[in-house]
Parts: sequence; C-alpha cells; structure tokens
Amino acid sequence: MSGLPAPAAVLTETDWAALEHAYGTAEDTPAMLTALLDADLGVRSRALDHLDYAVHHQNTLYSATIPAALYVAGVLADPRTMVPVDKKPHDFPGPLRTSLLGWLNSVVKEADDEAEAIARRHGFPPEEYPPFVQTRLIRPLLFPAVAACIDDPDLHVREAAIAACIPLLDDPRLLHHRADLIPLLRETLAASALWQFQDRAIEALAAWGEDISGLEVRREAFEVCDGPSDTSSSADGKLASSDAADLPF
Repeated sequence: MSGLPAPAAVLTETDWAALEHAYGTAEDTPAMLTALLDADLGVRSRALDHLDYAVHHQNTLYSATIPAALYVAGVLADPRTMVPVDKKPHDFPGPLRTSLLGWLNSVVKEADDEAEAIARRHGFPPEEYPPFVQTRLIRPLLFPAVAACIDDPDLHVREAAIAACIPLLDDPRLLHHRADLIPLLRETLAASALWQFQDRAIEALAAWGEDISGLEVRREAFEVCDGPSDTSSSADGKLASSDAADLPF
C-alpha cells in the first residue's frame, strides 16, 4: 500500500459528487475541508462542524468519511492546525489539531474490533458495508500522521494523538506498534487531567492483556455531569460522546 496521499490530491482526485454524507451528496465537502485551514476562526470552526455533523454524523461512517479522513490526516502537521477553534461545552481542550485527532479517533473507532463485534451481535455483517471496510483499509495510512503528533509540544495534542492511536492498532498490520504505545498509555494518558483519557488508557491496557494494577480513573467526588453521555469511556474529540453500543452504520 502506498503512503498517505497529499491533501491537495485528495481534494482534486476524489469524485465527491459520487459520495455521500449525512445530508446527501458530498459535493460541499472539499470546500469545507479547505476551510479547516482558514485564517478566520468562524470559518474553520464551521468547517469542523461539517466534519462532526455531516461527514461523521452521530458516529456514522459514510462514503465521504474515508477521503475526508485521508485529508485530515494529511494536514495534521500543517502549522495552521495549531490555531484555536470555537469550543462547545463537551469539546476537549486544545487547538484545532486536537479536534482533528479526536475526529480521526472517532472515525477509526467505528471500524475497530469492538465495533465489528457489536455489528455482528446485532446481525449486521460489517464486511457488507463498504465504508466500514474502507475505513479499515486506510488505517496503516492514517497511523504515521497520527503517531507523529505524539511528540507534539502541546500536551493536549499529545494526549489526543495517543488516544487516536489506540483504535488504529487493532489493525493486524499495526499490532507491533502496541509495545511502543503501552508506556505512553501508562505515563501520559492514564495520568491525564481528563478522566475520559484515563479511562481510555486503562481500558486499552486491559484489552491488550497488560497489568492495570494501581491504575484508576480519578474524578472529583462532586463532579457535575451534564447528562448520561458523560459516563462514556470514548476518548474522541468530545468530552461527551454517543452511546458506545451504537452500530457503526
């Protein structure tokens, strides 16, 4: 498999009119992807909303999600992703790069081993849903771009990158990278100030057969929860995410 395509190539060589997102044809998506790097805070924030509410609406994988993910991974290293975006109450802290990593995390998590098991349990063979299959195929392309952010000077970016690596490493071609991620799960993610990251680290370590003795999720005794979704263990771009038991399509 060749490397990650250049962002410009994704924009120009993808037949967006033939793809769909939550609201129909994805013809509007290339302009929104370009707008992610706009100098105007409002423009790039609206572009990020397009990713969340159209291209990956309610954690669903669409045909447009795959090239959008390739584009997002391709621009992660761009200095323009270190600017702020508008934040909603449950958004993770950090610059645009953190939000993009969170979005990629959410996309790939909908095609990880747990998502596959959930789909089969509900009687939906995931191999019969092309966006699921295609998302799995591009995981080795996404991983280097995500992993490169682990060394970012910004702690929020580092934590988001480590969390985004977790579902990527379900890919059989990437399993050997787990050994490198395990110390980071223990020393960085499990020590995060955000309980969602703590929980995700412990969950991943346990799933990978690692000893989690002494690790625990630390939450304030009287922490206020806005709603039941605050109890989710998903560490994507939102502090509150949808039910982890939702089907990926």
